[in-house]
Amino acid sequence: MIRVLFVDDHILIREGLVSLLNSQPDLEVVGQAGSVREAIELARELKPDLILMDFGLPDGTGLDATKIILADQPNTKIVFLTVHEEDDRLFAAIRSGAKGYLLKNVPVSRLLAFLRGLERGEAAITPAMTSRVLNEFARLEPTHSQTEPDELTTRELEVLRELSTGASNREIAGRLIIAENTVKNHVSNILNKLSLRNRREAAEFARRQFGNSSNYQHK
Repeated sequence: MIRVLFVDDHILIREGLVSLLNSQPDLEVVGQAGSVREAIELARELKPDLILMDFGLPDGTGLDATKIILADQPNTKIVFLTVHEEDDRLFAAIRSGAKGYLLKNVPVSRLLAFLRGLERGEAAITPAMTSRVLNEFARLEPTHSQTEPDELTTRELEVLRELSTGASNREIAGRLIIAENTVKNHVSNILNKLSLRNRREAAEFARRQFGNSSNYQHK
């Protein structure tokens, strides 16, 4: 059973799709959210396997929610389901760690096929959009952000060092004597500054970099 959290601020659309998904033998909608705040709270509470995420939400964007959720729960699969097909939104969604980007006019049969394909490690994205993503990433020059951690503050460097040990937010909070929510904020800032998608990538990055302390310049 694939446990789904559906995030969309349009109630009629949400309820219609929830009914469709719940009619499937292998899909179960365990929660509904209409805002970034609700999405983050329910993701932490319910720990769904899959989140269907709208792009535009009343208190932010699906990107905002995606980054925070994946920082805490990197194994959660997030698929954008939206009316927006602009390249910049598509590329931003994929960079944020989303496993797919589908338009709301996708046929039901294809939507269900895409969602089930996620369990086989497939991306939920049409061939046309896949081509656009590949062309864009081939065009971009490699960034240097992942080899330049000097933009991190002293506290962020301390949190990054703790991430390299696999410590949880609660453990980091205890070691550094700060609030757990403060740790979450630092982790989010670290991911953004280093262009990393989740805690696992941050931990791997930290383990590589902390082999040479001279790589780190405290700010």
